[in-house]
Amino acid sequence: MGRKILFITTDQQRWDSLGCNGNRFCRTPNIDALAKAGINYARAYNQNTVCMPARSTILTGQYVRTHGVFANGVPLPEDAPSFAQYLKDKAGYKTALIGKAHFEPGFDLAGKWAENRRQRDGDYGPWRGFDYAIHAMHITTFRGNPVGHYGRWVQANHPQWFDASAPLLNAAPGGDTGAPETFNNPIPREVYHTDWLAGLAVDWLSERDADEDWMLWLSFPDPHHPWDPPQSEMARCDWRDLPLPDGHPGSPEKLREILAAKPAHWLAYYDGTFANIEGGPMNFTPQQLSHDNIREINAKVHVMNELIDEAVGRVMACIRARGWDGDTDVIFTTDHGELQGDFGLVYKGPFHVDALMRLPFIWRPAPNAHVPAATVSQPVEQTDLAPTFCHIAGIEPAPWMQGKALPKRDDGSRQRAICEWDSQFPGYGFHFRSIYRDGYLLTRYEPSTPGEPNGLEESWPQFAGITTRVRYDGTEGELYDLRNDPHQWENLWTDPARQSLRRDLTADLYDNLPEARPQKLKVEAPA
Repeated sequence: MGRKILFITTDQQRWDSLGCNGNRFCRTPNIDALAKAGINYARAYNQNTVCMPARSTILTGQYVRTHGVFANGVPLPEDAPSFAQYLKDKAGYKTALIGKAHFEPGFDLAGKWAENRRQRDGDYGPWRGFDYAIHAMHITTFRGNPVGHYGRWVQANHPQWFDASAPLLNAAPGGDTGAPETFNNPIPREVYHTDWLAGLAVDWLSERDADEDWMLWLSFPDPHHPWDPPQSEMARCDWRDLPLPDGHPGSPEKLREILAAKPAHWLAYYDGTFANIEGGPMNFTPQQLSHDNIREINAKVHVMNELIDEAVGRVMACIRARGWDGDTDVIFTTDHGELQGDFGLVYKGPFHVDALMRLPFIWRPAPNAHVPAATVSQPVEQTDLAPTFCHIAGIEPAPWMQGKALPKRDDGSRQRAICEWDSQFPGYGFHFRSIYRDGYLLTRYEPSTPGEPNGLEESWPQFAGITTRVRYDGTEGELYDLRNDPHQWENLWTDPARQSLRRDLTADLYDNLPEARPQKLKVEAPA
């Protein structure tokens, strides 16, 4: 009999958002307790900086170039491997996914993909290896249509709150300061998706037989934008009391100086001459952000994270009440981070820095396994999650899994982490490859491929035609010494003293990239 597995993910949560990782403004005692009793990975990295590619890596245990979902508009094939199916088939686990999935595009009012049809059809599983799967996204409604099972539940049971959430990917000003995509949300806490999902998790756990092996993926949509937690909870953190984040340079002059030393799309995003439509709303220019806008966004993020922590505590209390705590492994992480004021920017996208790549990543092994608590500083990746689940279940990892079970201490078994970016908008054509190793982060910019068809022009030509003047010829890149420059303000790519290091890291990067799938999957939607 294997151990039980509680796998908790959030969406768009920074590494430094937790108390155990140094956050001074957000209380996360339940997650901190998992870190204290378990293994806190200080250098965990994703394989892509937006949702669908990262989540597809988690499900399949494969690098982006293997599973093929290189952007949010590329649906994961229905026959893609699933660690949940593997646990079911090889070890007899009962499996559930409660919360955000996002393996298929969300721009899908017609229900082309099963993930979006399921709420309409009342389908709760099986799906992609999960016996039970119920979905929630960041919003309840899109153009009057319910989004996910959560949106349909709100529409049916609390119609007065059906339109309460702020619009997603629309930078309309809101909140107290006019910050983009913020809203003083009147929705009651018990109707908000964080507590709703925790309740569903408790219900599912309560239905399990005492001796069943189970794996629950509890996937919270927060703290992803829109930044609109219940207004009743905002007394937890007053934005007026917050400083600017440590990664914000302070003045517009210093900010521009830092961005100008990076490849061209960084400063162009700030100025509004590059539209970051792959990671944020089309109608947003970071130059518009006031310092108070950033403070309010961060305050709302802190509140969202506190609500998640309390939801984690509620689920852990259920596990203890069932007598399972000693035999349950808990893993907590996210899909990617958020700029959240670093460099004067917000949102995510083609920006390969720790704000987006470095993840909160905690494994509390079952206490009965007697694994010593530790902080592990060597790099680990999202590809390591699937084989770790297999390790917990007492089975060999599947041959299609490309990572390996997480180390329980700094044992020298890991040297590097790899992250990739390929644009889904053919008018952009960006291609970045990154490696973290030995305290350095290097990103090589491959030549841009503007106008090269990728499938979007077949289904959404109005988006395929969007272009940018930013072009890269393959000589550009970024190189940071994270030990001496943790905020990545000094780009060392052209530093004469670092050229040998740059060549070494670049060679190591390409030596360890897996072979790309023979046929690139098509982009079928904008997101």
